[in-house]
Amino acid sequence: MGWNTGRIVLEVEQNIKNKLYVALAKNQITLKDWFLETADNYIKDNSILDDLLIAEKQDTYTINKK
Repeated sequence: MGWNTGRIVLEVEQNIKNKLYVALAKNQITLKDWFLETADNYIKDNSILDDLLIAEKQDTYTINKK
């Protein structure tokens, strides 16, 4: 199958789609650019790897303080 295309397909209500496109046009941003920025922020805010790195650094700092 073609699962490696990089495509994401969503089905949303027409009125939501129309409102989103109006809002994006006001800000002169494409749906793709908005999605990529929003997704990147979401991933950064919810990254397990980041949480593990922070925990690791805290352990290091705790050890250094002793």
